[in-house]
Parts: sequence; C-alpha cells; structure tokens
Amino acid sequence: MKYDKILLEHGGGGLLSHELITEHFLPRFRNPYLERLEDSALLTIGNQKFCFTTDSYVVSPVFFPGGNIGSLAVCGTVNDLAVCGGKPLFLSCGVILEEGFPVKSLEAILDTMAEKAAEAGVQIVTGDTKVVARGAADGIFINTSGIGVVEYPGVLSVKSIQPGDVIIVNGAVGDHGAAIIGARENLSLSSDILSDTAPLNDLIADILNASPNVHCMRDATRGGLGAILAEIAKSAQVRINVDEKSIPFQENVRGICEILGFDPLFLANEGRMIAFCPEADAKVVLNAMQSHKYGRGAAIIGTVDKAAQGRVVLKTSIGGERVIDLPTGELVPRIC
Repeated sequence: MKYDKILLEHGGGGLLSHELITEHFLPRFRNPYLERLEDSALLTIGNQKFCFTTDSYVVSPVFFPGGNIGSLAVCGTVNDLAVCGGKPLFLSCGVILEEGFPVKSLEAILDTMAEKAAEAGVQIVTGDTKVVARGAADGIFINTSGIGVVEYPGVLSVKSIQPGDVIIVNGAVGDHGAAIIGARENLSLSSDILSDTAPLNDLIADILNASPNVHCMRDATRGGLGAILAEIAKSAQVRINVDEKSIPFQENVRGICEILGFDPLFLANEGRMIAFCPEADAKVVLNAMQSHKYGRGAAIIGTVDKAAQGRVVLKTSIGGERVIDLPTGELVPRIC
C-alpha cells in the first residue's frame, strides 16, 4: 500500500519502517555500505576496519523507570556498534531543546549520558545544540553517532547466518517497552519493572573472545524480538524456528501485555541482543553471556532451519505453531 503522508507507524520498527527505508531512502542513497542495512556501516580505511552508526531518540516520557533519554542515546549507539563486531570509541551528541525545557532535567540527562559513556569506555567528542520555539518539539530530542574499530576476524552479518545455527538471547525481553507503558499509564503492576537499558559492548566482547565462529548479532530494539527475527529471516532467506517456552519473560511483563492486549514478543528492548552461532559453539557462547552481569538470564531460544524460507515459526506454549512476521502497525509509539 502506498502512502502520501508519513504515519506514526512508519517509525515503529515494523513493516512500514522497512518499506520507508527500502522504498524512499535506499534508492536515493544506494551504495555498498548502505545496502547492508545492518546496525552499523562497515568501512575500511587503509588496513583498518571501522564501524559507524547514528540514531535519534524521541522517547516519551523522557524519564522512565531504569533510565532516561540520555541513557538510551548512549547505550543505543554503543550497542549498534558492538553487535557489528566493533569496539566503540567515540560518540557525537546532537540535542534539540524546546523552549521552556527545565535546566535541571537537562543536567540530569547529561549526567546520565556521562555515566553511561564512562561505563562503556567511550568519549563524547563533538556535538551540536539547537533550541526551537515552544510547541515546535516535545521537550528534548537527542541524536548520537558513533565510531569504533572492528578487530573480530569473522563477518557479523545476516548474510553469514547458516542453517543449523543456534539463536541465543542475553536475557528477559520486553522490559523496556513494559517500563515505558507502565510509566505512561501509571500501572501499579509495573512498579518493579525497569528498562533494560545497558551498554552491551563489554558483554559482546566476552562473547566474541569466547568464540571465533559467531555469525550474526543484533540488538532487539524497536519492534522487539519478534520484529528483529522476522527481519533477519527475510534478509537471510532462512527459516527460523523459535520455542515460546524458551523465551525468557518476566511475569509482570506478561501481565501488562495481557491487560493491555500487547504481544510481549514485539515490545522494545534497549539492553537485549541475539547471537547466531553454530551449534558446536552454542554452549561456550551461552556460558560467556551468563557469566556477565548483562547476560545472566541468557537462554537458547531457537534454531535456523531451511534456506530460502524467509520466515519465523514460533512453537507455542500449547504445542501449536504460528508465523511471526513484521508488525504492520505502531505497537507503542515514541518508545526510544
């Protein structure tokens, strides 16, 4: 379906987001770096490989249980670099402020950004600030770009995924989305749910040190685990089999989803990633995850099956099967 105006759903990380990128941006900017459509561009300068990425953050509310827009901005960009095999080094920070935004809130956000940058071992080395008239924005928007060096010998890409690969997630999924929903709706059930926002570069370094055979890694942000698996299956043209019983969820996250009619598979995450590796390496990768503070809840959730399928099949908890596809609407707007 063609649209003559941008819809909120175009920013949801689902089917309309994919179409917006592939039908409007990619044809105009096409080049070999962009065509990969992965979390970071991989660049080679001389004999050194680099990864480069950018992202913008418009979350509402700006402050939420477990973090704020500043922690998202740093961790999101760090993680996009890390899942491509990069060691994050430097970030930029662009801030758009609306007239009337409280200075104390800005300082709290900047303090959080500094804390997360220090934890991730990166420096914020350049930036820009703009102020717009009252009503022209929504408090504060942040853009961060990042660059890192790539030393991992393998090529981490959806194109490297092979039938027989095992899929591992580093912990319970949906916490960030549930925390945002709870903060917006003042749900008492969500009082102990915290966003999973975290820099994963140290965890990912441990994984890559443990195995030289990891094929692909992605962080499951907008659209959640379900959307990222569906996107990967289509791009790699493989069938992905996932066992619902193996996917870690917090019970209170399930509870919020049952009350509001959400599918927890499609709730956003900001500290969760999935790794694809050969079955022979699955145990060592799982152990590396579970030995790290950001991977203690790691679990094997599925496998890669036949080539030329392009779909995700979920084995449900009651023994049936259903196909998981890219969501067509906006599940929770302004999630990151």
